[in-house]
Amino acid sequence: MTRYRDQPLPQISVIVPAYGVAHLLGEALDSLLAQDFSDWEAIVIDDGAPDDVAGAVHPYLADGRIRFLTTPNRGVSAARNHAIAESRAPLIALLDGDDLYRPEYLTAMVAAMNADPGATIAACNARVFGAVAKEELVVGDDQNRSATASLADVLDRRFMIYIGATFRRAAFERIGGFDTLMTNSEDFDLWVRLLMDGGHVRYVDSVLADYRVRPRSASVSLLRNIRGNIRVYDKVIAAMPGSHDAAVAEAVRRGQLERLDVEEAFAAVIAGDVRIGLATLRARRQYLNNPLWSAAFLLWNVCPWLAPPMLAWRQHRHQGSSRRRPARGAAQGQVQRV
Repeated sequence: MTRYRDQPLPQISVIVPAYGVAHLLGEALDSLLAQDFSDWEAIVIDDGAPDDVAGAVHPYLADGRIRFLTTPNRGVSAARNHAIAESRAPLIALLDGDDLYRPEYLTAMVAAMNADPGATIAACNARVFGAVAKEELVVGDDQNRSATASLADVLDRRFMIYIGATFRRAAFERIGGFDTLMTNSEDFDLWVRLLMDGGHVRYVDSVLADYRVRPRSASVSLLRNIRGNIRVYDKVIAAMPGSHDAAVAEAVRRGQLERLDVEEAFAAVIAGDVRIGLATLRARRQYLNNPLWSAAFLLWNVCPWLAPPMLAWRQHRHQGSSRRRPARGAAQGQVQRV
């Protein structure tokens, strides 16, 4: 029998972490098998999941391109690092166990990377579906859709990189992989550190994947992601003092701190701490600067008990949007959506 590592080297390795998504894993792997590009390998990794990932992946192991690994639960960053270390291809693609690739994803990503030796990352657009108020795209019409993006573009969130991106193994190994101390925004942290190492992002302006939002606490996730983003900016500022990129990071970090204050106040009001939460929001009125917010504050001055249900409705309306970049102006401290 030919040993796995004696087989020809594939062009791309697909990394599939699967924690708590055994019931959805088959859909992800079906989307991989449906690719119109066949020269790939995939590693599914069970990071100490509470559900039967092994049972879910078993039927797919008949395809010799798919392997299955298990580890104790150490978080998704450690799981991805372990799986990538066991993979072999020069290109790495990420596919979370509850997400989907469109059939042309691998063809487009491999072609983009092969055509642009200066690209460290290849990114695409994706549909957001599942536990969302309405389906939308990861990359909205307000994003810079230029063919390439620099570190500064990614730092100031003019350019959003979907988690299902492709990157070069050599660059990943040089920076030491995912930071296992990052419990949120670990993907944003990886993109930034890859670009700090050199190169640019190559963007393919097509919807090539589907990102599934599962029911969770939108406010808690959003707050954690903002805090994670602030940690990323702190890293850039410390590593690149005096640079243009550090200046961009400092400016966006200030806006993220202001946004964090506002989002924490929203969460406090929803949780019932109406007096303190509204006081904080009134102090941040300059960041809630459209007519709808002005009308809301007038109403809450008379009927403060209406604030929790109104803000809970807003939270539900934007469920699933926490992984997308903030609305235009948020980087400068303005929260414009209602």
